[in-house]
Amino acid sequence: MTNKLTLDDFPILNRISSVKYRDKDVVLRKINNIIRDGPEKLQVVTDFDLTLTKQHVDGKAHLSSFGIFAKCKQLPPQYAEMDTRTHKKYRPIETDPHISIKDKTAAMEEWMEISEEFLKGYEFDSSELEQVAEKYGTDLREGTKNLMDKLNSAKIPVLVFSAGLGDVVEAILRHNNVLLDNVEIISNFLNYSGKTLDGFKGKKIHVFNKNETVLEKEHLKRLENRKNIILMGDSVGDTTMCNGIKDVDNVFKIGFLYHENNEIVEKSLKDYMDVFDVVLIDDQTMDLPWSILKRII
Repeated sequence: MTNKLTLDDFPILNRISSVKYRDKDVVLRKINNIIRDGPEKLQVVTDFDLTLTKQHVDGKAHLSSFGIFAKCKQLPPQYAEMDTRTHKKYRPIETDPHISIKDKTAAMEEWMEISEEFLKGYEFDSSELEQVAEKYGTDLREGTKNLMDKLNSAKIPVLVFSAGLGDVVEAILRHNNVLLDNVEIISNFLNYSGKTLDGFKGKKIHVFNKNETVLEKEHLKRLENRKNIILMGDSVGDTTMCNGIKDVDNVFKIGFLYHENNEIVEKSLKDYMDVFDVVLIDDQTMDLPWSILKRII
């Protein structure tokens, strides 16, 4: 590539009302470097809930992976009640721009502890996950299937980090035909004792501790030469997902910001712009990452 690309080459970046960025020069430098270095140096790191999935459909909030799990008929009514109750309590804490990361982290840990306690002591047939994924997990962002197919063809690794339930994330990706060879899910997976649920496997992952430091050494070894990262998330906590990769050259961070309350969007925007390179307001597509990747793959 002899000529550097400009904003004119990316019309989406000129959507003044819905696309925000702090430093135009930094944005263009990272994009040009990623495109110049090609697919061999690239990896994609993305959140799942409200990032690969839409944040809303016609104004109605999209269910989280835990929310979809709560639709399983095998689960007792108390589980769905707990899920609704804790989401109502802790989700506003996660998104409140006035609460410190320290306090948010403590709240997320408490949320996960409560969720795990409700996942113990009753039988569960995992085949139902495919049914709820088919019924409730169909709303991936527009353009996700094309994006994931092209990334797979180019052998670019995609790490899907989720503070949600990995079993449901896996079922939804499989249902949408995007659980491909290049995709790896790092999340909270159900643990079983025989046929009985027994909480989560390993360390519990929440929005403020999910990053590549939780990966095994062999995973990091495979990624060590991929020094360019396109990172996507819907929470300021998502920007740390690539922590753990040493000597990174370029991390281009795309933030999806949406809330049904426009006042919260306005209050959150500065925090998002402080940590993301580009913030997309109420954008339910993969238009921006595709506009970059189509020049590479």
